[in-house]
Amino acid sequence: MSLYLDANATEPLRPEARRAAIEALDLPGNPSSVHADGRAARRILERARAQVAQRFGARPPEVVFTSGGTEADTLAIRGLGAGRRLLVGSTEHPAVLAAADAQASGGAAAARLPVTPDGVLDLAALEAALAEGSPALVCLMLANNETGVLHPVAEAAALCRRHGARLHVDAVQAGGRVPVSLGELGADSLAVSGHKLGGPKGAGALLLRPGLDLAPGTTGGGQERGRRGGTEALPAIAGLGAAAEAADPALAARLATLRDAIEAGAGAIVAGAGAPRLPNTSCLVLPGVPAETQVIALDLAGVRVSAGAACSSGKVGRSPVLDAMGLGAEAGCAIRVSLPWNAAPDAAARFLDAYAAMRSRLRREQPAAA
Repeated sequence: MSLYLDANATEPLRPEARRAAIEALDLPGNPSSVHADGRAARRILERARAQVAQRFGARPPEVVFTSGGTEADTLAIRGLGAGRRLLVGSTEHPAVLAAADAQASGGAAAARLPVTPDGVLDLAALEAALAEGSPALVCLMLANNETGVLHPVAEAAALCRRHGARLHVDAVQAGGRVPVSLGELGADSLAVSGHKLGGPKGAGALLLRPGLDLAPGTTGGGQERGRRGGTEALPAIAGLGAAAEAADPALAARLATLRDAIEAGAGAIVAGAGAPRLPNTSCLVLPGVPAETQVIALDLAGVRVSAGAACSSGKVGRSPVLDAMGLGAEAGCAIRVSLPWNAAPDAAARFLDAYAAMRSRLRREQPAAA
């Protein structure tokens, strides 16, 4: 039986999300229609909106449904970054980096904010950048998708307020794994994704600070209060809402015991080990052994892990995140082990058995590898 340890790419579907999606699939109505079937669809849509708002500390009217985390990030950056300098963390997800570079004025890339060797945002560098010129839009993920490192978002938000800047937070990896509240973080906007919570692929949400205006990313029939046109993907959104309600960070905390066992037994370098991290994520560095070699060897043993962002699949290699943390050549020798919400109690032991066998074989084949 295979062992799935790639939850940061996508979580297994939760039963609550499956039921909600199937219920929505059985409805013929469009949420924008005023007849009885349309009103039934609207009730499902608004129930999901309330579930997402409740989980992430927002008001239902300020929840904008999207096709996923990438669209939510792009919508925020385009809608809130007009006329502002763009400052982004150097370990941000490719979706944020690409959108910020496209939005930056003059064709220049958005300014990158450095991180410490543990992968945590350098707050002093952020403050210095904010003081340099006109108001900015700062983009900062709450949790890194490769290392699980948690950034000091509330502290960054306070600096942004002091300098008249806006703050967009990518909470795609943090949602459901640690407590996340738009209001408590002090951010202007926050992106989440359904399939990272255990919902279906194809739905996400952008949460906005009350009273914040947002230019629409897609025009059309005026859906989502005019912020995102197009008929809502009701089954995926219903599943997102149910997954958000079920994804209790208090339950996710149990995964830290499995994560710690993996790190203690692997005998590898753990990227970001000195920083606060997600309870489910380990980035294991095996110097001298390419990440692709490790991923393939474990896959053949029935263990599913990844290297880098899943959005870059097919391009396994040197990690820009680990490069930004100063790992040098070792940035190409890391795998990500991310425990799913339904990880079995023996998941750590099974992984360590496969990992030890892989190391032993690779040492015989590559004597120079660590």
